[in-house]
Amino acid sequence: MTTVTILSTGVTAADVLAVARGTAKVVLDPAATEAMATSRSIVDGIEAAGRPVYGVSTGFGALANTFVAPERRAELQHALIRSHAAGVGAPMPREVVRAMMLLRVRSLALGRSGVRPLVAEALVDLLNHEVTPWVPEHGSLGASGDLAPLAHCALVLLGEGWVLGPAGDRIPAADALRRVGLKPVSLAAKEGLALINGTDGMLGMLLLAVSDARHLFAMADVTAALAIEAMLGSERPFLPELHAIRPHPGQAASAANIHRLLQGSAVMDSHRDDLAHAVQDAYSMRCAPQVAGAARDTLDFVEVVAGRELLSVVDNPVVLPDGRVESTGNFHGAPLGFAADYLAIAAAEVGAIAERRVDRLLDVTRSRELPAFLSPDAGVNSGLMIAQYTAAGIVAENRRLAAPASIDSLPTSGMQEDHVSMGWAATKKLRTVLDNLTSLLAVELLAAVRGLQLRAPLTPSPAGRAALDALGGTIGEPGPDVFLAPLMEAAREVVGGPELRAAVEREIGPLA
Repeated sequence: MTTVTILSTGVTAADVLAVARGTAKVVLDPAATEAMATSRSIVDGIEAAGRPVYGVSTGFGALANTFVAPERRAELQHALIRSHAAGVGAPMPREVVRAMMLLRVRSLALGRSGVRPLVAEALVDLLNHEVTPWVPEHGSLGASGDLAPLAHCALVLLGEGWVLGPAGDRIPAADALRRVGLKPVSLAAKEGLALINGTDGMLGMLLLAVSDARHLFAMADVTAALAIEAMLGSERPFLPELHAIRPHPGQAASAANIHRLLQGSAVMDSHRDDLAHAVQDAYSMRCAPQVAGAARDTLDFVEVVAGRELLSVVDNPVVLPDGRVESTGNFHGAPLGFAADYLAIAAAEVGAIAERRVDRLLDVTRSRELPAFLSPDAGVNSGLMIAQYTAAGIVAENRRLAAPASIDSLPTSGMQEDHVSMGWAATKKLRTVLDNLTSLLAVELLAAVRGLQLRAPLTPSPAGRAALDALGGTIGEPGPDVFLAPLMEAAREVVGGPELRAAVEREIGPLA
């Protein structure tokens, strides 16, 4: 177990992953507590002076010009949380909600939100006691940030709303707090607004997606190399000098991976000087680094955007050190929405080119002497025919999901919020695209391993042997048709997990 310390300067992407997916405990740095206390003193001074300030002494959104009397301002904050917790649908995954809560603590700890330290400490208590709010999937427009999802989190602090049970069920928040010995908090002026204004949900999903995409893009090079090897493709298109003359860094990294993955293979040696096999391979083989490399460069851009957001104050209004309280538009999710849509396009294409290689492996007219559909007894048996159908259907879904969400603004709040980012939708569908990419690479891995088995007695590359070791015990040797879905699920586990990559790297060194 590790500890993540939330500083007055924020947290890192690694911190978010450690809390969202791991068992890390969370603590607030004393400097962050001091920054929040200083910020809160400014809000208390504004209240004492009776100055009209949005979110402190007024209503919200289209009600910004409605004055709220001092004796009703705590009521205002509680009413805000209850009314904004208006989501519907299935619950968001635990890792997304935990990432979102940690990022909200991060935002408060920057000392620009005007909340008492106890509010941030209450969120930390939820994280450390494994109390995960039930956050429905629909509700955020990425307008004033992720209002509805964050309100569902904040409602649990009040002892209201729902919590995600251990079996995925929904239990009352009051019961969950009581079970772990936590008490509800009462909010003061500005604090309800500070709990829900921000990009924490979409940023949390984007950070999780960046981590997943980084792994999957490396695995895409592995499955591509195995498929190329099984199809008796050429390694020459991946020579470093051919990528130095088109200096896209992602392309060079992907080509270098594939070239190294193809070394030490008796399968490759068997046709190295055979002109019939080495003139020009199809684009899905020869251009693998150009597509996967462009996706890597896209991911680098997205990682920069996410890193900037991790340093950002995204609340509204913000409390400045000189005592001013100013309205901002920093909660608008356009930077994250654009980045998520861009990465979804790239990831969809990585999957699409993988499916083309699968189709080629299964086609007896193009697979270079492999049996039809990789079945030794095609006709009575269909081999991997329908696995490719599944891959084709997933490619089609990813193409639909690659349509940008961030251009689909709808006005809300009586036209006060007349342009919204749809960043929540963009990051949520990006995660679906990446999950689909895992399945597509799993089908390619399964087909490539089967193809390499059918090249016996020729021995594959070290990467090929590692893949055979990872899957061979599950899929068995080529033969009569078997129940295919469990084999595809096993391949998904191999692609999504760390073991195959680790085995390959032990043989050939680290992959880029």
